[in-house]
Amino acid sequence: MPGMVLFGRRWAIASDDLVFPGIFELFLRVLWWIGILSLYLLHRGKLDCAGGVLLSSYLIVLMVLLAVIICTVSAIVCVSMKGTICNPGPRKSMSKLLYVRLALFLPELVWASLGAAWIADGVQCDQAVVNGIIATVVVSWVIIASTVVTIVIVFDPLGGKTPPYPSAGPGHRDSLESSQLPSGLKAAATGVWETRVKVLCCCAGNDDHARAAFSSSAELFSAYFSDTDLVPSDIAAGLALLHQQQDNIGNSQGPDQVISHPPGPSQEADLDAELENCHHYMQFAAAAYGWPLYVYRNPFTGLCRVGGDCCRNRAPEYDLVGGDQFNCHFGSILHTTGLQYRDFIHVSFHDKVYELPFLVALDHRKESVVVAVRGTMSLQDILTDLSAESETLILECEVQDCSAHKGIAQAARYVYGRLVNHGILSQAFSIAPEYRLVIVGHSLGAGAAALLAIMLRNSYPQVRCYAFSPPRGLLSKSLYEYSKSFIVSLVLGKDVIPRLSVTNLEDLKKRILRVIAHCNKPKYRILLRGCWYELFGGSPENFPTELDGGDLTQPLLGEQSLRTHGSPAYSFSSDSPLESPTKYPPLYPPGRIIHLEEEGSSGRFSCYPAAHYSAKWSHESEFSRILIGPKMLTDHMPDILMRALDRVVSDRAACLSCPARGGADVGVA
Repeated sequence: MPGMVLFGRRWAIASDDLVFPGIFELFLRVLWWIGILSLYLLHRGKLDCAGGVLLSSYLIVLMVLLAVIICTVSAIVCVSMKGTICNPGPRKSMSKLLYVRLALFLPELVWASLGAAWIADGVQCDQAVVNGIIATVVVSWVIIASTVVTIVIVFDPLGGKTPPYPSAGPGHRDSLESSQLPSGLKAAATGVWETRVKVLCCCAGNDDHARAAFSSSAELFSAYFSDTDLVPSDIAAGLALLHQQQDNIGNSQGPDQVISHPPGPSQEADLDAELENCHHYMQFAAAAYGWPLYVYRNPFTGLCRVGGDCCRNRAPEYDLVGGDQFNCHFGSILHTTGLQYRDFIHVSFHDKVYELPFLVALDHRKESVVVAVRGTMSLQDILTDLSAESETLILECEVQDCSAHKGIAQAARYVYGRLVNHGILSQAFSIAPEYRLVIVGHSLGAGAAALLAIMLRNSYPQVRCYAFSPPRGLLSKSLYEYSKSFIVSLVLGKDVIPRLSVTNLEDLKKRILRVIAHCNKPKYRILLRGCWYELFGGSPENFPTELDGGDLTQPLLGEQSLRTHGSPAYSFSSDSPLESPTKYPPLYPPGRIIHLEEEGSSGRFSCYPAAHYSAKWSHESEFSRILIGPKMLTDHMPDILMRALDRVVSDRAACLSCPARGGADVGVA
């Protein structure tokens, strides 16, 4: 950091990113040089054939060229190891070394072409020598092609338009405070991100909803990265440092220092009942994913169980709407829920942007009509997730500021229209009028289920919603308070999605910028230590993150307000696009929250079979910051959540006769 400037433009790579690629290239080049030297020494007596002089000259020149390249790459690696992330001063000679290295590609390209031409002429020499020459030519072209691919990857389309960063120092405070990205650059950045999203999601369609989602996603990414000069490796290093810092704080914090929000007596009394309900209804949320999740959860028997259903044609009794591989999906739904075919009122796997698959079934065990909405499982769903602006909802309730996540709100509105306008709920309650309505979902489906429950509450006052791992950035503060009476959310461990919102992402960016600015170690050491810590653990306090004195030669854009004003507290300018109170206001998770926390240490990954959990009611403020860790993604997986729920419910049931329950926060070890 910052991104290197070569040929008058910025590139998406920093001068301290070349340590590992350089070492890898050195390894290959040295092996290659040794191989060519061995080939020449062992077979030089066999080069007196027709064309042998050319091949001998080719090998000698190639060895000399490789020696020069090895020396240059060694210098690049040594220079790249110097300095820190935010202090590129010791690496100021890097650009000159890279110019030399790139210049060496020209003779290498010429020599590889000549070698290919000589081989093509059919040199009449020993076959072992010819094969060795062919191998060197192939390796030359592979390395050249790899270099071209790397250049394409690190090419920044906005590199030629990025304004130069002002020099650090007290005399430049005014320029730092007043520097703003030109409107033309912002528009160009949004256009670049929109092109990237369209390429990555080219299979998501091109209707009005898809185009709106492309635009929303591009604006989000552009706004998030517009005020920083981060390269991808900086983010990786920052996350590694944050994880160790977070664990260090947790290890030094005593039990009496932990801020808790004790639940009321009614919450303590119904925790067991709600956990049992979550355990039951999670089966429906998982069933909504169809056969992929079922086969993933049952890798040895899943295909055999649903294989016969894939080829079976059913005569629908009710309004079963198909989609791709519908019979396979429906077979897995039957196996997951344990219901009969006649218990399903509506099953849809229609999947588009802002339009989610869902099912409606009669649950006779709980006497409920269950609506289960599928979570993220396609590119269309990802675009729905990324439409993160706030949208005002028109609701028939006395709640001020009825705003919510735009993409999820539109998805919930689609399901609402299908349920109400198409008479699906009316049909279900005509069969079982005494049943109550229960809406469930996981991840994106949890957010849509929560909003759907809010939309239907006026018509179905007894509606209940169970949201499994819902996104944090979903509801306005007033809607969050309103939803507490009929929505229960379940969160496992350090799951990132219930902590994910635009506000929390902005906070994460600030934390990353601060922690890397105050670290006195080079990036390659941070990444090595981070990988070791993630895989094998260790003592986080052994990794210093204090500023090693002196001013930075080139400060971060996002760090400017902190360093120029000298504030001991970390704060940014309020001009960040993601801090707009109208477009990206703070949003909250739905309903009351049950948090399943892992007890003790059970390995670095959630798939460890001996994990134990405790369950407690938690306040939304406990999820106001993204936690970094190896389980932040795996804790969100529905199969891991189902396994944890199974363990919690069974262990709590076994402990019902224990003399000391200890209230709402009960361990199940």
